[in-house]
Amino acid sequence: MIFSDRIQISPSVLSADFSDLAGEVASLERAGADLLHLDVMDGCFVPNMSFGFPVIEAIRKKTALPLDVHLMIERPERYLDRFAAAGADILTFHYEACEDPAAALKTVRSLGKAASLSVKPKTAIEAIFPFLPLCDMVLVMTVEPGFGGQSLIPETLDKVRALKAEIARQKLPVRIEVDGGIAAQTAPAAKQAGAQILVAGSAVFRAS
Repeated sequence: MIFSDRIQISPSVLSADFSDLAGEVASLERAGADLLHLDVMDGCFVPNMSFGFPVIEAIRKKTALPLDVHLMIERPERYLDRFAAAGADILTFHYEACEDPAAALKTVRSLGKAASLSVKPKTAIEAIFPFLPLCDMVLVMTVEPGFGGQSLIPETLDKVRALKAEIARQKLPVRIEVDGGIAAQTAPAAKQAGAQILVAGSAVFRAS
């Protein structure tokens, strides 16, 4: 089962030591991580590049934890089937990067994966309200996507509140995830706003 009624933590592997990725994943399992957040960046949609299918396939072989794959790439619909085959359990793509979000969400669900839509901080959250019935999760970026270690933008939590209210209005079982600047100091505010899944990178991997 991917989702839980309690708050879940999805550590961002982008902050891990890639020279010992298997060891890092094992440490996260021992620490009680609920999911693993995998940021895929293409250098086009965001000004940074990360990893693709081979790394996801390698991680899939080393853990039974759900893989929370965040596609920060242009035209993600081209690769949904390949990321699903690589081992993703949740596939998140950006509203801003996809020509037909509804079709892409349907494709993800047809592949047997949890479908998730994400928005950047400057995108109005209302833009994705029509797509909520096709979503299993929505990822609200609380920083500009592309780089770890940034500070949470406080105004993005207003979007979480509005999203929570709309999900309740539509009576949908959609989970809310937040990503960016999540640490011990900011997690309570994110939870209070309505976030149920917290992505944390630096706060996890740089902690003792």
